Amino acid sequence: MPKDFTNKLLEWNRNQNNRSMPWKGESDPYRIWLSEIILQQTRVEQGTAYYKKFISFFPTIVDLANASEKDIFKNWEGLGYYTRCRNLIATARIIAFEYGGLFPSAYPEILALPGIGQYTAAAISSFAFGLPYAVIDGNVERIIARYFGISTPVGSAAGKKEYIRIAADLLDIKNPAVYNQAIMDFGATICKPQNPLCVHCIQARDCYAFQKGMINKFPLKKPSLKRKKRWLYYFIVNAGKDKIWIRERTEKDIWQNLYEFILWETGKIIPQDKVHKTSFFRDNFGKRGFCIRHISEAFSQTLTHQSITGLFVHLNKPLDKVPGYQSVSKESLMEYPFPKIISDYIKNSPFL
Repeated sequence: MPKDFTNKLLEWNRNQNNRSMPWKGESDPYRIWLSEIILQQTRVEQGTAYYKKFISFFPTIVDLANASEKDIFKNWEGLGYYTRCRNLIATARIIAFEYGGLFPSAYPEILALPGIGQYTAAAISSFAFGLPYAVIDGNVERIIARYFGISTPVGSAAGKKEYIRIAADLLDIKNPAVYNQAIMDFGATICKPQNPLCVHCIQARDCYAFQKGMINKFPLKKPSLKRKKRWLYYFIVNAGKDKIWIRERTEKDIWQNLYEFILWETGKIIPQDKVHKTSFFRDNFGKRGFCIRHISEAFSQTLTHQSITGLFVHLNKPLDKVPGYQSVSKESLMEYPFPKIISDYIKNSPFL
């Protein structure tokens, strides 16, 4: 059965696979790694533009390693999951300064780099160095679950072991790069999450889920976690001479290394006509004669485990000093990397 699956997959790849991506067929480990990191939690359509931008700004891994973190985060802005960007910087610097700019070619060394898991290590190992390691991501898990009728939930400890074992059995060890690319393309274009093209599928005759009419039942997933709700009030305060107070987020929390306005996080939404009566406002602004000039509508952003609501509060006069914050001109605001919720507001606000 595994051999039948693999042979048919490679046949489909030779005769029908027309999927095109800028990194497809790439053998440069830097570009392979960059594309894989960008595509984690990101659609190909969105990731393609970021990939091209990074290659343009940082043609080599040494260029990336020598760039400022501010510039790298600015180019990453809007992709989200910023831990990926921090790991990107860390790995680039390790390879540039400890490996002399040359990507390691052994799977264990690749796997040990920051932000590189089994899937990315397998992709780099097979595509750049021809090593026999099977990629396994959501596409591959879905194909395996449907084809073999796997009832073990993906994401569970038992599921991870089972899917890894089956993926390794299916791998064409003589042509790991071709096979790995083929199975990812197959999952993206044929065995799709919704509305898979079963009537055109070369594997349909032997696919458990198709034969049983259970395509939408696979793969089984662990129950999703409830998202934490957070309310963030950003106070936009002038620093005089057309400048605004901002700071870099340094805490180990969401959006670390990105910038923000003066922040007050609350446990709940506050009615707009009550914000000036809160203890935060009184303690920080009220005693100095400040008034609220404008409060924005609510802006929302959904993260994997968190739901964020942000509101932007404009005050009526400048502050001479805000400990922990720096003053920047309004014209230069967009040179700084902000969370999407803030950059969207800056781009659309008539008050900035």
